[in-house]
Amino acid sequence: MDKIIRIGMDTSKHVFQLHGVDVAEKPVLRKKMRRQEMIDFFTTCPPTVIAIEACGGSHHWARLLTSLGHEVKLIAPQLVKPYVKRSKNDAADAEALCEAMSRPTMRFVPVKAVDEQAAAMLVGVRDRLIRNRTQLANAIRGYAAEFGISVAKGLAHIPLLLERIQSDETVPELARELFASQAEEYAQMEEKLADVDARLMAWQRADERSKRLNAIPGIGPIGAALLIMKTPAPEIFRSGRQFAAWIGLTPKDHSTGGKLRLGCITRAGDEALRAVLVAGATAVIQHARRHGKASPWLAEMLKRKPPKLAAVALANKMARIAWKIMVSGERYNAKYASALMVDAA
Repeated sequence: MDKIIRIGMDTSKHVFQLHGVDVAEKPVLRKKMRRQEMIDFFTTCPPTVIAIEACGGSHHWARLLTSLGHEVKLIAPQLVKPYVKRSKNDAADAEALCEAMSRPTMRFVPVKAVDEQAAAMLVGVRDRLIRNRTQLANAIRGYAAEFGISVAKGLAHIPLLLERIQSDETVPELARELFASQAEEYAQMEEKLADVDARLMAWQRADERSKRLNAIPGIGPIGAALLIMKTPAPEIFRSGRQFAAWIGLTPKDHSTGGKLRLGCITRAGDEALRAVLVAGATAVIQHARRHGKASPWLAEMLKRKPPKLAAVALANKMARIAWKIMVSGERYNAKYASALMVDAA
């Protein structure tokens, strides 16, 4: 076992596949283990470097193996895939992890602390509640339309719709009972969502970095909290441009033969973070068009591009400014935003 210099480990709920190599890059370990067997193995194994594919549970194993004296590196799945030679299976994935880790230009995912994962869980619960509320609201509207009852768009009108249904004698008694049950479910969902929002806002106000990001127009408290939760180590990015590319706010590059061919945005990185930034940028554009207070850069962008494309460009700019603030510890100042952008590039 003292000859092993690097181990790739493919994880699952109960079975773990290990692939280890020695100093001559010769495979000396190919073994499948159950959960407890894997823990016992690494408890007695001399300190080594272990590669794990980044996922939700990988951070737990990284913390555990680090506590046993090993060095753990998490690799994004899309960066491991090119090293899978053929016939994808657990053994091939473990070998690919071991190979990918040895590359000098490989990028690794920072290991999250327990508190950071708990905060991210808070955001995940909020997203699920919002989806469930939207699903229930659409169901209520759909059922109400079957009885010829409708209200204006927006979640704020759902309680009014339910009140109208209960007072409408033309609606059958069975339907009113079912609507009453949905009304109770909707109220409970609103209460849970309000509680989660309060917890998230309290977390955001307690974090100094998040408060600085909240000052950037279009970021907002939710965006500020997500930026801190999703990027615990912003210093690993060389520039704001690379950070925006990691989020997926840069165009795909299909250039060849000296011809520049750019496509739509890559949609890489975290979908929730990208969606919040684009939504915030859209709000900034709507406010600017409504009140005529757009910055010179944004005004020029809106002249040349449709609003949706301008929103993505503005979200890219917001991400680059956010990266600069997270790395430098500075506070946002609208007068120096352009200078920050030059530094972030």
